Amino acid sequence: MMDGGGGSAPNTKKWVVLYPVYINSKKTLAEGRRIRTEKACENPTCVEIGDCCHHLKVPYVIEIDKAYPRDFMQVGRVRVLLKKEDGTFFNPAISSRKQLMLHVAELVPRHAGRTKKQEPASSSNAGPSKSGKGGKKKR
Repeated sequence: MMDGGGGSAPNTKKWVVLYPVYINSKKTLAEGRRIRTEKACENPTCVEIGDCCHHLKVPYVIEIDKAYPRDFMQVGRVRVLLKKEDGTFFNPAISSRKQLMLHVAELVPRHAGRTKKQEPASSSNAGPSKSGKGGKKKR
């Protein structure tokens, strides 16, 4: 995490808030998604978003105890600082909240923890789905 300790906590109030819902391809616009489904990623977590912010070299703080206002069951958010004190951007490629969401959504599927998890899951899902289809055809 790239937070400056207890002293910088009050300063994070002005930082951009990024809820995982904003870039979740499984959610609808009404449920809170903010970018196109094609650009969004599947079920991102705060830790993955934080790691992506670290990769993009922008300061961030994960607030795991905060809930999404529209759905309080979705806990966690990430605060990100886009601009330095002199007004220049930490990452010139990211000059808005929307660009941040698009960049993070692009990076999350390539996240190290995610790629390891998906390989066994996709192969185990392929077996039962085939037998499931066969079972349905026979009935």
